[in-house]
Amino acid sequence: MIRRWTNHVSSRSCRFSGGFVGLLLLPVLVAAALEALGAFRTATVLRRPPRGLSGHVVLLGLGKIGARVLVRLHELRIPVVCVESDPLARGLALARRLHVPVVIGDVTDEGVLEAARISRAHSLLALTSSDTTNLEAVLCARSVKPDVRVTMRLFDDDFATAVYRTLRAAHPGALTRSRSVTHLAAPAFAGAMMGRQVLGAIPVERRVLLFAAVEVAGHPQLEGRTIAESFRPGAWRVIALDSAAPGDRLPDLSSSPGEQGARTAGLVWELHPGYVLSARDRVVLAATRQGLAELLGRHPSRRSGSRH
Repeated sequence: MIRRWTNHVSSRSCRFSGGFVGLLLLPVLVAAALEALGAFRTATVLRRPPRGLSGHVVLLGLGKIGARVLVRLHELRIPVVCVESDPLARGLALARRLHVPVVIGDVTDEGVLEAARISRAHSLLALTSSDTTNLEAVLCARSVKPDVRVTMRLFDDDFATAVYRTLRAAHPGALTRSRSVTHLAAPAFAGAMMGRQVLGAIPVERRVLLFAAVEVAGHPQLEGRTIAESFRPGAWRVIALDSAAPGDRLPDLSSSPGEQGARTAGLVWELHPGYVLSARDRVVLAATRQGLAELLGRHPSRRSGSRH
């Protein structure tokens, strides 16, 4: 009977010990399971940059702009490694679908750019919405690889100009581009406000060159002046003359107003410097934003009388 009681107590002690050990191991097992699940999810969502990767583009920022650039780079079959600090960024799902390697982390933290293989990258596109982050990323990248090509997205045009000049002076052997969002968007807004008057825009270094169709009438800078006299260096220049009759002209300089062949005249590009512009003429100008704004701002229909 004593042996039976001893066996019973021993059995209960073993069960108690086993349950206690199980309780102690439960948090460890749960933590291990969660860690394994997190690693599995990370592995299925994001790819890591291959060790031998080189000649690729490091794309910083997977927001609205970065996602669009990623799609275009993928269409061109250019190898890309993305860097994003926000684990909920809208472009992460796109990167997973396109099987593009992504590094999650703050680009200013040590080791993030190195993980993106910046030392063997062809170029860096800093496209976040933060000017400071983009600039810091470029400086970090240049500290690792001084000759890496960089393109920055900056909001303020004056700041973009200053950054461009500073980096160009500091790294004359590297290719640097800084683009202001407002600077690039301005021609589109100008064209929308002016209707079809603005025919197109071409970015030239830090400037945007606009091409606009302008009626000479009412513009003292043009009316009654020769082609040579109407030229304003750094502001505008007459490059073509619309030879169509005033009644046949279209705002977008189409070849015909309706039926094909209704308009046979076109643009005259080789203008004599001594040709005098009359009120009935319409010209095509190549102008800067400030120059075109100055010219159109003095139009009689826009003046408020404060000029006098």
